[in-house]
Parts: sequence; C-alpha cells; structure tokens
Amino acid sequence: MDKTAAKFLNAIKKPIYFVAFLWVFHLWKVFVSDGLWRFGIFPRDFYGLKGIITAPLSHGDFQHLISNSLPLLALMTILFFFYRRIAWPSFVSIYLMTGFAVWVIARPVYHIGASGIVYGLVSFIFWLGVFRRNVKSIVLSLTIVIMYSGMFYGVLPNQEGISWESHLFGGIVGIIIAFLFRSMIERDEVIQDPWADEIESEEYFLSRDTFDLTMWERQQMDNTDYTS
Repeated sequence: MDKTAAKFLNAIKKPIYFVAFLWVFHLWKVFVSDGLWRFGIFPRDFYGLKGIITAPLSHGDFQHLISNSLPLLALMTILFFFYRRIAWPSFVSIYLMTGFAVWVIARPVYHIGASGIVYGLVSFIFWLGVFRRNVKSIVLSLTIVIMYSGMFYGVLPNQEGISWESHLFGGIVGIIIAFLFRSMIERDEVIQDPWADEIESEEYFLSRDTFDLTMWERQQMDNTDYTS
C-alpha cells in the first residue's frame, strides 16, 4: 500500500467513527430514550447548555440524520486528509463554538442536529483557501463552492422547522477558525528550495560579486583600464 492510500484510509477512519456514533446515538434515542428534546440546545437556559455537546448528536428522524451524515463524511475526510495538522483543533473548535453561539443568540427553542458543524466545515475549508492562497487550498475552496454552493439558502431566517441559526453561526465560526489557523500550514504547503542541498563549488570563472561591483571598483581591484 502506497503512502497516499494509507494516508487516505487513516483520514477516513475518523469521519466513519463519528458518523457511526451519530447513528448509534440516534438508534438508542429512538428505541430507548424518552424523547429528543432534552438533548437539544435551548438558548440562554442553564439546563439547555449541555446541548452544546449533545445537540449535534441528536436528529429528528432518519432523513435528517442521512442529510447530515453524507456531508460530514465528505467534509471531515477532506479536513483530515489535507489538513492533518489542524484537523482536530479546528473540528473541535467548530463543534463547540457553533453550539455556544446558538445557546447565546438563537431563538428560545430546542436546536438539534449536526448541520451547524457541516456549515462550519464548508466555511472553514473555503475560507482557509482564501486566507492561505496556495494551490492546494485554492483548489479545495473551489471544490467546496461547486459541491455546496446551494447551502447558502440554509442561513436565511424564518425557515420553519430548521435551525437556520446553527447554519449561520456555523458559517461564521468557520471563517473565524480559518483565520486563526491560516498560518499553521502543512508540510506539503511549505515552499522548499530544490537546490538547497546542493554544495556550491568554491571555484568560479568570475568572482561572485562581479556584477555587483561598479566599474571603478573593478579597476581598483585588478588595475585594468576599462574604456567605454
């Protein structure tokens, strides 16, 4: 197995584990728990504060879960494959900060689902390309635009049954985290001098500073009469 394949398998394990946990949690909630409301974020209520951790794990139905599972698999794989150095810090930051923003600002209703994380990852990957402006990040940004441009409508308010606040705050948090991690580049983003390991010979046909000297300075060095 080559290094790229091994790196991909290592990167995709984490999204698979996370999404699998979402499904296990949902099945437990359906067949064992007495309701989903107690897992949601209820803004500005101390009891609803725990939803910052549990709300992304809880979904209304299987359709809701599926609609978040596929984007999470794709986006987390991109994150852990291309941005291994910052993958965990950025993911955890988006997870917690999005939930906290919903708890502080959103409408006083229960907010559930991982869509805030999805929007945060979309925003993060796109804006990281804008801030870093290297080839890899720009290509990933364009890929995100092509794949998820339609998600913009999800941040518009007054959508019945949808926590548009989670979408909006996830997108804002993604921008903030991308800005904070813009300088923590990966190894393949470091520009290296291909000749850095070459040993220069000490013998040259012309002096190394020949073209940096003025005519008068060259005359003083070799007492040669230069005429123009």
